[in-house]
Amino acid sequence: MLKTLGPKAARLVTALHERSRTLFTLEDVATITGLREASARSFVRKLVHRGVAARLKPGLFVLVPFELGREREYMGDPFLVAKALVGGKEYYLSHGTAMEIHQMVTQPRLVVYVSTSRLVRPRTIGGTEFRFVRCQRRYLFGIVPHWVTKQETVRVSDLERTVIDGLRHPEYCGGLTEVAKGLWIQREKVQISRLVEYALRLRVGAVIRRLGFLLELYEIGTPKATKALQRRLTSTYVILDPVVPAEGKHLRRWRLRLNVSPAELRAVAWT
Repeated sequence: MLKTLGPKAARLVTALHERSRTLFTLEDVATITGLREASARSFVRKLVHRGVAARLKPGLFVLVPFELGREREYMGDPFLVAKALVGGKEYYLSHGTAMEIHQMVTQPRLVVYVSTSRLVRPRTIGGTEFRFVRCQRRYLFGIVPHWVTKQETVRVSDLERTVIDGLRHPEYCGGLTEVAKGLWIQREKVQISRLVEYALRLRVGAVIRRLGFLLELYEIGTPKATKALQRRLTSTYVILDPVVPAEGKHLRRWRLRLNVSPAELRAVAWT
């Protein structure tokens, strides 16, 4: 079937391009074409059938580029899709996804992580998995815009918040060794004072312990930073990496159980 456009479809596609929008909703269709809801739904169904658009989820669609020929399976940019799946501004790309954006990883990630105050179910679209991490509104800080296209941006954690989120949930980043490697890769750019500020603002003991340990291990911290973090320590011990078995020596200085050895972390980072 050829991807032909009638007058109404052409008007819709033109209007979306003029607005720099490749993703669109049923509401957008109704607004642009003047169709009522039922008619708009039928109209979009025909566009999908002809391969002009692809359905991402109920009510959300993406224009399929004409240069793809007869191809009908298309998702578009995964970061823009993640933004559309959440809706609103109470979100940011986080964890392993933010690490990739900040060039803190050596291999591409197959999962898009999004932190949001909303409850959103995980979803797989076009082979890409989208996972959503709940985050209270008061902790939606340390966020910067990231340009995906010349006209469109998404929200992503800044470099320091990315490290802090990784220390809180290493399991969403491939484990603590990957977070440590990312910190080492960007050690020249990361602001230590901001790292400490974020860790104390988040008030999570495991984050404070892991951050202090890594800053000392890689010798990128300061005495001031160390003291600020140690003042918040309690007597409780936590494991260094929750992804691997709870074993290894206890480090009293940071109230950590070292189930990943310092030698391994040095080797992983420096190689």
